Amino acid sequence: MSLDLLLVDDEESQRHMLAEYLAERGHTVREAGAADEALGALRDHESDLVLTDLRLPGADGVELIRRARTQGVAAPFLVITAFGTLDNAVAAMRAGAHDYLTKPICLDDLDEALRRATAERTTRNDSKKSKRTAIPAKVVSGEAAAVADPFEGLGEAMRRLRALIDRVAPAQANVLITGESGTGKEVVADLLHARSARADGPLIKINCAALPDQLLEAELFGHAKGAFTGAAQARRGHFESARGGTILLDEIGDVSPALQVRLLRVLQEREVTPLGTSRSVSIDVRVLAATHRDLDTLVEEGTFREDLLYRLRTVELHVPPLRERPEDIAVLGPRLLLRHAHRNRVARKPLSTGALAALTQYVWPGNVRELEHVLERALILAAGDEIVPTDLPSAISAVADDAPPRTLKEAVASLEKSWIRRAMRRADNVRARAARLLGIPERVLRYKLRKYGLDPNRRK
Repeated sequence: MSLDLLLVDDEESQRHMLAEYLAERGHTVREAGAADEALGALRDHESDLVLTDLRLPGADGVELIRRARTQGVAAPFLVITAFGTLDNAVAAMRAGAHDYLTKPICLDDLDEALRRATAERTTRNDSKKSKRTAIPAKVVSGEAAAVADPFEGLGEAMRRLRALIDRVAPAQANVLITGESGTGKEVVADLLHARSARADGPLIKINCAALPDQLLEAELFGHAKGAFTGAAQARRGHFESARGGTILLDEIGDVSPALQVRLLRVLQEREVTPLGTSRSVSIDVRVLAATHRDLDTLVEEGTFREDLLYRLRTVELHVPPLRERPEDIAVLGPRLLLRHAHRNRVARKPLSTGALAALTQYVWPGNVRELEHVLERALILAAGDEIVPTDLPSAISAVADDAPPRTLKEAVASLEKSWIRRAMRRADNVRARAARLLGIPERVLRYKLRKYGLDPNRRK
């Protein structure tokens, strides 16, 4: 099966040579010499795969991926670079690249990457034809197949959230998804869409904090030709493009007051007015919004409209932070390691008992996103057959016990020590607060802090 490809490279001769090779393989190839040109091409025409050089004039390949994802471009990106360092590869992958190749390009590797993209395109097309609402697993080779249900095997807190998702998904009501950064709010949005009656329609995601006001307004509502500098042609907005589907307004708490007024009108009237026009366009879209900010506090401060909050929060789903569900790490860890072993083309390595203990006791200010980055780094850098505490960042490895307990008394002490350490972190080392979390008198906590050498006020 042939692919519709967009090739992005500022070196014209190299770009033409690669375009000719791809055309000979039966693919349709469009070309762009810079990130802005590529973004325009992606707005005008859907591609099956984007091949982009990392070094581009102006915005580089990583920035191109980020901006394309913000625009709702779903096509996989293959990064091609002459600067094949690990840091560049990891940065590209974290931005959303599907894979990477280094120059000079091995054509066999390129063909293999295109074969994988073809297989995934076939699977996506088959999914759209199917009336099932379950999220299909990402198609990858061998044992790296993803778990279809991202909540499978997780603890009680996430099972309760999953039950709410199943109840809310079939409805048409707007949903506000709250939670700290990195907890997985986008995963909740994916499930709400996939298990709704709109699953066959588009799911368009836009990060409201990533764009300046005028550009965000144009992206959401569309614009006429000449509506502002750089608007060379008319373009539909995301609300109109999401007809019959779902739109996710991520980081809604960062939207300016002026744009909040327009969003409120869209939610009330179910129609949008593109910039530079006076015509209204009716919309048929379910609105999901997500934020890590406390919108009630923003309302009290006068920076977020209360009436807009009511419109967005017909139903609210809260994703708990990872520190409140450490039992999930034993399930998430192996899944994330499996994913990154495939993406980085390295052998999968399990977590040692000590490493899992350290990960479980850490407080995870960056939540699941931080866990994913830590595990990817450990997988790449680990010298042995498994990941041990010393392969983890020092802030995490420091909480690992030196040796497993040998007796029941040692096991009880180890568990007590880990719970006290965790409570002190959650309480910002305030003993009275930590004692309340543990359900013990503060004098008992003081004794145990001295006993285990955990008192933060103790002189070293």
